[in-house]
Amino acid sequence: MKEKIVGIETPDGLMETFITHPEQGGPFPPVIIFMDVWGIREQLFDIARRIGTVGYAVAVPNFYYRKGGITFDYRHPDGKTISLKALDAAEQEKILAFLSHLTDDFAVSDTGAVLDYLATDEAVRPGPAGSVGYCLGGRLVVRAAGAFPDAIQASASLHGTRLVTDAPDSPHLEASRMKGEIYCGYGELDHYTPPDVIASVRDAFAGVEVDYFDTVHAQVDHGYAIPDRDVFDKAAAERDWEQIFAMYHRRLHPYGDAPA
Repeated sequence: MKEKIVGIETPDGLMETFITHPEQGGPFPPVIIFMDVWGIREQLFDIARRIGTVGYAVAVPNFYYRKGGITFDYRHPDGKTISLKALDAAEQEKILAFLSHLTDDFAVSDTGAVLDYLATDEAVRPGPAGSVGYCLGGRLVVRAAGAFPDAIQASASLHGTRLVTDAPDSPHLEASRMKGEIYCGYGELDHYTPPDVIASVRDAFAGVEVDYFDTVHAQVDHGYAIPDRDVFDKAAAERDWEQIFAMYHRRLHPYGDAPA
């Protein structure tokens, strides 16, 4: 595998981005990983490597670059990452206050910059891109797929937050703008996606151009898909990968398998 850290120019500055892809067999279709609330770190780089090894060029942009690219890291004595709701109230407030600087519009603008950069990288094949996002990133995946429907056509949102709101620009309303496919992985115990939210998302995607499918993982909590988390559920995460890689193969055609 090849890896590099690049600085991508955006309207608001230089955004550090990790990129990885196989050494041979390219150029490769692009996939963008949308980070969770904790920021970019080795766990996300390992996820990028896992995707890359099967024939993709994977980018992990640091959307916190406007505030210096901070990463939050809270751990239990056994080394597992602590979930946000397991932190004391003061620490939760600190993280959420920091997060408020990253608007969805900022992230969409940053995604456009990433797509522009990838179009210039000789290791990246022209054509549709994929995505996968966790928590905060699970929402941003939806935003990006709606903003760039011709570019992003294989999207995966895992334990996304605030997918349905009362605002006129609620993320789930992006459904009518999207193309290709989108997969959502939900935890049955996730307080961010109770049954009424999941039902609203499904209703929004009914009858639109994009193909939507999802899995609600039984007895699984928010954050289940990130390895080394205190709530990580391996069976649920592997089921997601089964669905995601099948979608990528249908839409992105890795290792030069693009249709003529």
